[in-house]
Amino acid sequence: MNDGEKTGEDLCAIYVDMGTTNTRVWLMRGDNVLARACKPVGGRDSADDGSPARIRSALKELISTVQSQTNDSSNSNLPLCVGAAGMISSSLGLAEVPHLPTPTGPRELSVATRRFEFPDICPLPFLLIPGVRSGPATSDFQSLGKVDVMRGEETLCVGLQALSLVAVPGVVLTLGSHWKAIQLDADGRIVSSITSLSGELIHAVQTRTILASSVGRDWPARPTPDWMDAGMQEQRRSGLSRALFCVRLMELGDEGTPQGRFSYLLGAFIASDLDALTRRGILTGDIQVTISGHEVIAEAWASALARMSISATVLTEEETEKAFLSGLRSILSRTIAVEKMGH
Repeated sequence: MNDGEKTGEDLCAIYVDMGTTNTRVWLMRGDNVLARACKPVGGRDSADDGSPARIRSALKELISTVQSQTNDSSNSNLPLCVGAAGMISSSLGLAEVPHLPTPTGPRELSVATRRFEFPDICPLPFLLIPGVRSGPATSDFQSLGKVDVMRGEETLCVGLQALSLVAVPGVVLTLGSHWKAIQLDADGRIVSSITSLSGELIHAVQTRTILASSVGRDWPARPTPDWMDAGMQEQRRSGLSRALFCVRLMELGDEGTPQGRFSYLLGAFIASDLDALTRRGILTGDIQVTISGHEVIAEAWASALARMSISATVLTEEETEKAFLSGLRSILSRTIAVEKMGH
């Protein structure tokens, strides 16, 4: 990259967020989104297929789509590179970039971002952002519970701080395929995280178990508080697996609606994770929590936290997207600046 190329507010680039089940791509100049595209393909497909062929094909299509969506072919709208975060930098993505140990902030992420060439996908250089690992470098059965990893959420945390959407020190709770509680210190660095598979498990229960007919596939517009509370109580009384079977018993007894039974199921999963995070001292009354995720689940979590006198702010889908892109652009700009200094 030569000295005449622009970074920061004028940077034109293609941005990629590859998750477990979805991949999103944007073409941006500065903080202005020129085009966007999405496809339900992600790291889980590489795991299922034993090959990254499907994600490579999807990326090629998505990048071509966003490039064709803008009619302005001026130099200012010609992307400089592809910046990417999430599962794309894992062993299930295009190339593995090692996790950074905590504590980690924007500077460390920028220095550790790696450049790759994938001409079969796109002629532009790819800059892949690493994930973050917390806990001991080596672990055994006793210490494994302290270990955690993330890919993509670190970029979101950088953007949330850049846009003043998170209080530090604080906790960022992301509720996607995985549910993750991320602790930020007073300097805004990631110091630890805890992840569960609750998002994937809810989807699996809803689509691949006997409960599919009990809760239906359509999510309610908002959770039913009484049913959610009942699910939380049953989980605490009998455990998660038994609480889930109670959903089946409700259907057999013709109790409630699919929406109400889904709220019960959701409450059981929230109680399981909430109580674990409380025992670890991650969620306490004096901490500020910022929640990102599907509106129904995010609002349900906020309601559960409010009953524990824990302050929580729920981000809109637009705020979450803007923060992720802001974080990606910030890291990318720093990386490009470092590359220029190296020349």
